[in-house]
Amino acid sequence: MNDKFDALKLKNQVCFPLYACSKELIRQYGPYLKKLNLTYTQYIVMMVLWEQETVSSRALAACLHLDYGTLTPVLKKLEHAGYLTRERSAADERLLTLKLTDSGRTLKQDAAKIPPAIADIMGLTPEEFQTLYVLTYKALLAMESKE
Repeated sequence: MNDKFDALKLKNQVCFPLYACSKELIRQYGPYLKKLNLTYTQYIVMMVLWEQETVSSRALAACLHLDYGTLTPVLKKLEHAGYLTRERSAADERLLTLKLTDSGRTLKQDAAKIPPAIADIMGLTPEEFQTLYVLTYKALLAMESKE
């Protein structure tokens, strides 16, 4: 017999395994990112720059689902490390343009080893991995559209 509180049981919540998996997944990145002297947030910033080379801070924040308060110190540290440059637009001082440096490009070579290692740790087949990716993004986009 179902009682009215079944939906509140932890085992019936999709949020909990997503939360726990996310925490564990980021923890698994730790040893790999430590070798690169990057945090997870710095790593995802670098992934965008490795793909685009140049990006506005506004576009980066939207892409990573981060606010400026979180992003600004990360960008400053990456700039201090020599991986990117930050330049204000002459046309609009509010616009910050981020550009990948040669040191940032070099870091990409070592980082290329991380995705296959993490995929192996997750224990999913390529098809399962793709399904998880698609469903996770579908849920994310649906929730964002409700805001």
